[in-house]
Amino acid sequence: MRINLVTPFAEKDAAKALGARWDATNKLWYIVDVADLTPFLRWIPDADAATVAPIKRSAGVITTSTLTIAHCGCNVRAWEDCPHSERRP
Repeated sequence: MRINLVTPFAEKDAAKALGARWDATNKLWYIVDVADLTPFLRWIPDADAATVAPIKRSAGVITTSTLTIAHCGCNVRAWEDCPHSERRP
């Protein structure tokens, strides 16, 4: 089963060393059929959302079969919370 990872650029080498693969089309790291997810847990923000089909992108909206997040246009990284969104930890 494929699991997409939210990996900061600074940690890409660590993810690669653990066996993560780069998806150039979707520009993200992922793992496939990993028995022990423990080393990857810091890059899996939501296990349910991460185990869906590969991401489809269109017009600034990232969608999967279970998750849609509109981008407001502010300058935040994908793994940081946007101050304009209603999603809070």
